[in-house]
Amino acid sequence: MDSIDEVHVSEPGLVVLDITARDEETAAAVMSRLDELWATSGIGPVRRVAGEPGVRARLYADIRRPGSPSPA
Repeated sequence: MDSIDEVHVSEPGLVVLDITARDEETAAAVMSRLDELWATSGIGPVRRVAGEPGVRARLYADIRRPGSPSPA
């Protein structure tokens, strides 16, 4: 993954979350749930790293702001 830019954590309440999951569907479900809780960068790309188990994704969030309501 790319290095974390200082702007992404420049204030209290800003976080960068690196997600590792068994498969793409699980990673997307986690990102979707976090998007309901907080303002996030949304469901981003999921990557496989050769020779390492599972998939990886990165999510940027502002935990000071509420997220998007889940679709009914």
